[in-house]
Amino acid sequence: MTHQNRRAFLCTSGVALASALTPDVSGFDSSRERPTSLPAAQVDSTRAPNHGKKPLRLGLIIDIGQDPAAALAQVQALGLPTAQVWTTVFQPELAQNLREAGEKYGIELTSLVTGGPGEEVYDFYAGPRTIGLVPPETRDARIARLKNASDFAKQCGIPAVQTHCGFIPENPNDPVYRELIGAAKEVAAYCQHNGQNFRYETGQETPITLIRAIHDVGLENQGVNFDFANLILYGKANPVDAIELLAPFIQGIHAKDGLWPTNPRELGQEVPIGKGKVDFPRVISRLKDLNYRGAVTIEREVSGPKQLEDIRSEKAYLEKLIG
Repeated sequence: MTHQNRRAFLCTSGVALASALTPDVSGFDSSRERPTSLPAAQVDSTRAPNHGKKPLRLGLIIDIGQDPAAALAQVQALGLPTAQVWTTVFQPELAQNLREAGEKYGIELTSLVTGGPGEEVYDFYAGPRTIGLVPPETRDARIARLKNASDFAKQCGIPAVQTHCGFIPENPNDPVYRELIGAAKEVAAYCQHNGQNFRYETGQETPITLIRAIHDVGLENQGVNFDFANLILYGKANPVDAIELLAPFIQGIHAKDGLWPTNPRELGQEVPIGKGKVDFPRVISRLKDLNYRGAVTIEREVSGPKQLEDIRSEKAYLEKLIG
């Protein structure tokens, strides 16, 4: 995972996983990132279409490939009511097929996740120069891709676009920080024009750095996709503590587990839920206290039959915690 595009790595598992679940269906994959007056004791789910829906409903992040119907059929087969969808292809025909597949299988599409173009290496050395909107060499192309993603999401009726913005500098006086703010504001404003939220996936930055960036961008349609494990994998925070800072901005969740880094060049290891350092009982309990009513999206970053096995067991584990 440290030497290649993280999303491309995850996409390689789709065919094997689909075959393990239903032999005649392919294309499934588990992807493997605002100023507010709300008090810190309440999660902001007001900008997501959650009214009247079951709180903390489970979901899966998937790569839709060129066959959204096959991908969403797998989500339905697993008994999951929601999905985050990963794609870098924004053809009108694909958008129509995705929207129709969501309606056919009764899957709520909670966000569109994208990244690139260009190399994105998920480690501590190449990561700062390759991930998200931070690197200047790829910034314009990535702004354009996120705008295309927003237009695609609008065609599909998806309420949010989400991505990793990269290693946002801790120092707000760093010129790169100011450039990142300008880029994020351009993307968030575009999403706002399309009636969507723009979500930052946690990972490469500390929680307070992310909150500072959200405030400095200054648009009300910003939110956070709170990835429990990423905070640990990057050595940035304990999710039990981070939730107290990020609560007003949380609009999505990645249910994932991991271990702290032991090599200062590489991220910590992602592991099945319950095998890592995320205290899921405490985090889920706190989300309930905070009245979070959005999706809890499972993400498992392995390939082949092991991925399916882990997703099933993680679903059962989370269902017991959610109730």
